[in-house]
Amino acid sequence: AGERRIVALVGPTGVGKTTTIAKLAAGFRLEARRRVALLTIDTFRIAAVQQLRAYAEIMDLPMEVVQNPEEMGGALERLGEADLVLVDTAGRSPRSDSRIEQLHGMLLAARPDETHLVLSATSSREATQSILDGFSAVRPTAAILTKLDETPQLAGMLGALEGRALPLSYVTTGQQVPDDIEVADAETLVRNLLATHILTIPMGLSGCRHVA
Repeated sequence: AGERRIVALVGPTGVGKTTTIAKLAAGFRLEARRRVALLTIDTFRIAAVQQLRAYAEIMDLPMEVVQNPEEMGGALERLGEADLVLVDTAGRSPRSDSRIEQLHGMLLAARPDETHLVLSATSSREATQSILDGFSAVRPTAAILTKLDETPQLAGMLGALEGRALPLSYVTTGQQVPDDIEVADAETLVRNLLATHILTIPMGLSGCRHVA
């Protein structure tokens, strides 16, 4: 009780990391009554910082912007009243080793308790496998599946996750904040699969988990 957790979201560009952070923040603040703070290291896109700051202002959450690993300690200290810090990161190409290494350096400074790899359900099996391989360097502890509402086909995505020992934590099904996000349990996945007329899930997927 009272222990602070730091949770980072990582992934390629365009998968909805910032919106997902906002959904998680709203859920934990409004429903779980957690003291939530936001921290962004996505300084490559001014729009991303502005978007997260807008969410922070709407929800009355403290927020820090970190430019380099040396600033991380001070930023986390200023967020000391929070018991859950959600970290937004810049989208990275899984094929850019230098960018992934830079992200890894920031995460080493943040020392997150959990690192969730955000994946779009619209990605092909091959693209998903490339993302999983590229981001393995930052050692994700779980995966979040976004845009379930935008694809009629999940078999390729789930097939890529099969055997990766990377549990699913959440799924998102739209753009609405704080709605359109659910804990990724078997019932949720089956319901979405049935809704898109796909009736099978690859066996061997890791057990689902979510932010503590």
